[in-house]
Amino acid sequence: MAFSTGINRQTGQPLSDFDHVVQSVLVIFTTNFGERVMRRDFGSQVPGVLGKNLVPATMMRLFTAMAIAVELWEPRLKIKKFDYPLPENSAHKLRQGQLGIRMTCEYRPRALSGDYTVESTRTVTL
Repeated sequence: MAFSTGINRQTGQPLSDFDHVVQSVLVIFTTNFGERVMRRDFGSQVPGVLGKNLVPATMMRLFTAMAIAVELWEPRLKIKKFDYPLPENSAHKLRQGQLGIRMTCEYRPRALSGDYTVESTRTVTL
């Protein structure tokens, strides 16, 4: 039984469960506050951090913005850890503006109905 379902934004195919949650998180991360007309408070500070110099303070602001956004808008995930995987973050990719981030999260598929039982620990690579 699927706990959450939706439609893939790129393909139009059905999405369910964890894949749907990942898509939801990506929507939250790419939406700036005030961007949605009927939901002005929806979104995150992530778009405001993108394009800044990649220094430790910027990375901390990015991770903080991501954690707050997930805490506010996606109860099906609880972020436990951020990783900055070095193999995917070569100097060449960073110069091109590509940054790989890995989030380790607790997946709580029934959280929208009030049951915060953790089903598993999952990894999301962005």
